[in-house]
Amino acid sequence: MTAVADFEHVPAFEVRRPVPQRFPFVFNSPHSGRHYPGRFLAMSRLDAGTIRRSEDCYVDELFSGAVAAGAPLLTANFPRAYLDVNREPWELDPRMFSDPVPPFANIRSPRVAGGLGTVPKLVGEGLDIYSGRLRLAEATGRIDTIYMPYHACLRRLLIDTHCAFGHGMLIDCHSMPAGIRAGEGSLRPDFIIGDRFGVSAAPALTDCVISLLSARGYCVVHNKPYAGGFITEHYGRPAQGLHALQIEINRSLYMNERTLEKTAGFHALMDDLTDFIRELMDFSAGYFVDLPQAAE
Repeated sequence: MTAVADFEHVPAFEVRRPVPQRFPFVFNSPHSGRHYPGRFLAMSRLDAGTIRRSEDCYVDELFSGAVAAGAPLLTANFPRAYLDVNREPWELDPRMFSDPVPPFANIRSPRVAGGLGTVPKLVGEGLDIYSGRLRLAEATGRIDTIYMPYHACLRRLLIDTHCAFGHGMLIDCHSMPAGIRAGEGSLRPDFIIGDRFGVSAAPALTDCVISLLSARGYCVVHNKPYAGGFITEHYGRPAQGLHALQIEINRSLYMNERTLEKTAGFHALMDDLTDFIRELMDFSAGYFVDLPQAAE
C-alpha cells in the first residue's frame, strides 16, 4: 500500500473553477483536507480526533464564495498531518526515518526543528504522530504522488491567471488556534494578514485586505506572528505581477476547537468573507489597471 492507494477513491486535491474566471485571483486552502486514509491512521499512535489538531477545519468552506465571485479555489483533501504542502518539498527530519534522507533535504529549517516539516512529526501541542520511525519511501511516495502534483496544479492556475489578465493574486487561506496572540501583548486577533513583511505582495493590496476586514469590525493584524509560509514566499513575485497573501482566521470565530464542530458564528463569518471577496475583487479591478505601465 502506498500514497497512490491512500487516495484511490478520493482525489488528493481538487480545483473548483468558475466559468468563466472573471478576476485575476486564485484562492488556495492547503490545510483543510479531512480525508484521513485508513493506512495512515493505522500508522499513527493518535486517535481519529486528536490527529486533526493541525487541520484548518472548514476553511475551504469559508472561502467557497470565491468561486461564485469569479475565481478558482484549490483545496486539499489530504490532511496536513499526512503531508504539508506549505513547506519546501524536502523539509525532512532525519530522526523520523529508518533510512538516510537525501543529501539535498533541508534538515535544519526551523519548521523541521519544530516537528512540522513536509511530512510532519507532530500535531497540535507537540503530540507525536508516529510511535516509531518510518521508511523513507513513505515520505518520498507522498511527495512524489501528492506534493509535486499539487504545486504543479497551483503553478498552472497562477500561470493561466497571469496570462489571461496580465497579473494575478494568490490568497492562501488558513486558520489559527484561538489562543494566538499578536506580538508580546495580550491582543488576540481575528485575522492575521501575512505578506512576508512586504515582499510577497504590493503594499496597497495588503492594506486593502486589512482595511476591508477591519471595516467589518474584525481585529486584524499584519505579519505577527504569521508572515506567510512557503507558498506565500515562493509564489509572491510582485515585480512580475504575481502577488501572494496569507490569511489566518481565528478558529474561535466559527468552531469549537475541542469538538471540531461548527458554531453559530460559522455562517455569519462565511457571509462576511463572501462579501469581503467581492469587495477585494472590485478594488483589484481598478488597482491592477495601471500596474503594467508602473512596472515599465
